[in-house]
Amino acid sequence: MRQQLVVAAFCLIALPSGRAADYPSRQITFIVPFAVGGPLDSIARTFAPRMSSLLGVPIVVENIAGAGGSLGVGRVVQASPDGYTVGVGNWSTHVLNGEIYKLNYNLISDLAPIVRLPGSPQVLVSRKDHPARNLAELTGWLKQNRATMGTAGVGSAGHVSALFFEKRIGVQLTLAHYRGAGPAMADLIGSHIDLLFEQSATALPQVRSGTIKPFAVTRATRLPSAPDIPTADEAGLKDFQVSVWNGLWAPKGTPDAVIAKLNSAARQVLADPALRDQWTNIGMDIPAAEDTGPAALAALQEAEIAKWWPVLTAAKIKAE
Repeated sequence: MRQQLVVAAFCLIALPSGRAADYPSRQITFIVPFAVGGPLDSIARTFAPRMSSLLGVPIVVENIAGAGGSLGVGRVVQASPDGYTVGVGNWSTHVLNGEIYKLNYNLISDLAPIVRLPGSPQVLVSRKDHPARNLAELTGWLKQNRATMGTAGVGSAGHVSALFFEKRIGVQLTLAHYRGAGPAMADLIGSHIDLLFEQSATALPQVRSGTIKPFAVTRATRLPSAPDIPTADEAGLKDFQVSVWNGLWAPKGTPDAVIAKLNSAARQVLADPALRDQWTNIGMDIPAAEDTGPAALAALQEAEIAKWWPVLTAAKIKAE
């Protein structure tokens, strides 16, 4: 009888491991919490086919936009913790939203970090026909004219940057909140709005094609791939540095072995020399190998929450 109990207990313990050993056996879904065409969507669509090839199953990208990305993250939280639903998020969705929105989930305890992905500084850009030639001229123009600045949604990195920008230069902007950076960029290119804080990954290709105009990059040093764009410090916005890092998360309770398989596949993609050159060319910052483990992403997220939530509280930034 005792031997039967031991065998039964072993089987119960081994069951989750067995399931993880069979993982993956069907399609995986990447949830992007913004509209198609933005920088986070581009990251997801870069990693999905390459990780699919490594894991041997299809990976589809599903866009669930709204409420600054909190709706899409909520979908991941509610999913089964089996590794078949993976959230693609960033500094905005997994740090800022926790203070800006009244979430019905906890960004730390309800999600399992998988891997940190390449991130981007932001670039302050305008419609191509804007009369200002540099940030000093832009600031003067804004003090004389009413301007519309787009954002990827309430609580997005661009929204927070826009609010800090308003306070720093002493102007009030008309903020137009979109359901992602893609639609906002489209309206900037069409000259329907005046300004945008956009990640370098999506801003630089448009800058190079001449469809928008750059003023400053929110980085301590100039981008090697865009040395003509001054840093915010150089342009007159002292200590205005914002880096939007990205990552993958799973629902809490996802087996460690499943997390490890997803992490391994993502790290193989991160090591691809051609992709690294491509990311560097559009101004993205690639995390060091030691920063790509689940524990490293968890530590980064917690540190950023400790840093930014008091700032957001002091600035009284809340979802409308």
